[in-house]
Amino acid sequence: MIHPFEYFAPKKLKDALKLIDEYTEDYKILCGGQSLLILMRQGLVAPAVVIDIKGISELDYIKNDAKTGMKIGTITTHRSIEKSEVIKKSYPSLAIMEKRLASIQTKNRGSIGGNVCHGDPAGDPAPVFMALGASVKLANVKAERTVKIDEFYVDYFETVMQHGEMLIEIQVPTPLPYTGTAYQKFNIISCDQATVSIGATITLSAKDGVCKDCRIVMGAVAPTVKRALKAEEVLRGNKITDKLLVKAGEVASTETDPISDINASIEYRKELVKVMVKRMAAEALNRANKA
Repeated sequence: MIHPFEYFAPKKLKDALKLIDEYTEDYKILCGGQSLLILMRQGLVAPAVVIDIKGISELDYIKNDAKTGMKIGTITTHRSIEKSEVIKKSYPSLAIMEKRLASIQTKNRGSIGGNVCHGDPAGDPAPVFMALGASVKLANVKAERTVKIDEFYVDYFETVMQHGEMLIEIQVPTPLPYTGTAYQKFNIISCDQATVSIGATITLSAKDGVCKDCRIVMGAVAPTVKRALKAEEVLRGNKITDKLLVKAGEVASTETDPISDINASIEYRKELVKVMVKRMAAEALNRANKA
């Protein structure tokens, strides 16, 4: 049973920030409710105040600029991202990720900001955003700040957001030339949460095809979504071969800290990382060669 709470539904960002500032100690922000309402029904959270920002239309947008990159408002739905022609063209890995994120009903209601802030290491968007080098814009009643998504997650369901802050925008830089990104999750039931997920971005040198830069991101294998920094070093500065891709997967597996649960054992998740890092890095490489 959900405990009683006071409900507010502001229509302007400034009004939402004022409410958050007023009820700093005991509130939750609702933006679709696909995660929050489940936690409330289970009695895991029982806020005195719920601030529903779903009606703040100024936070519902997808804007793309060739120079400054893409900006996504926090209440933008997963379905909007999946169907966006701008995203399909400039950031196809995001649209591909959204196809298997959840059911259509959930994607029509769930917001991208709510998902990112939930902080579930098995969530789909964060590994892709991290692979793309994204940042998040946070705001309180007094100021705004931008945080790289690499630094956003602290622990299970914990972020660097402070009381009185809310996420208002996700910012994704324009991909460099000869850059490719790929994402895939492994799960038993279609559209269920990931048992393991991998996002990878590779940027090649135009001169010789050497890996100029790369990002390998792992989901559902640690308390937070995390980059496989040692595996990245295996590829960076080298001409990528099948042998190097295998090595990158093996190194990435050593950078995990998974748990055993009903979906998979620790050992199985580590083996999945080996296979999936190789596959996603190879797919990112293929896309970089065609970019």
